[in-house]
Amino acid sequence: MAIRARRALISVFDKSGLDELVRALAELDIEFVSTGGTAKAIRQLGMACTDVAEVTGFPEMLDGRVKTLHPRIHGGLLARRDLPEHLATLLQHQISPIDIVCVNLYPFEQTIAKPGCTVEDAIENIDIGGPAMLRSAAKNHESIYVLSSPAQYPEAIRRLQADQGHIDPAFGRRLALEVYRLTSHYDGSIAAYLATQTR
Repeated sequence: MAIRARRALISVFDKSGLDELVRALAELDIEFVSTGGTAKAIRQLGMACTDVAEVTGFPEMLDGRVKTLHPRIHGGLLARRDLPEHLATLLQHQISPIDIVCVNLYPFEQTIAKPGCTVEDAIENIDIGGPAMLRSAAKNHESIYVLSSPAQYPEAIRRLQADQGHIDPAFGRRLALEVYRLTSHYDGSIAAYLATQTR
């Protein structure tokens, strides 16, 4: 059964191409959930947007370290749409599925490349919630498009428009592969950096 995308979670550090993506998704009647600066950018485009804090019932906290790490987010990402018991659990806990995830990560490598970067600066640019959302969505790629780079937006838009907003599992799998490549590289960069600080 093809999934009709109805809800997108967007939380991006790099806002390249965001306006084109948001406008295209809005034309397909897809609603938006977002955080902080991304939510502000979406509203500036004239689109309605629900704050993640409204979904979770908790404010962003700990200087932004905790925003999306919540069952109302990850339940919406990880629930299998082909299992009635998963759908019943979502209904029981008033969790709405998330069909598109658009997340890019804090710029760890760019941060540590800057002259004078401190260990504290580096640590604060280790993204936690972003990789968690990407990996959750990628695990459920038969039902979710997970966009981890602005370079993916044009093809995702074309496919969604051609398929009247429906998710193509084969394309979802391709996007998931890119997530695992990205998060593997990201974690490797962090490990390599921390190794230089423990000698």
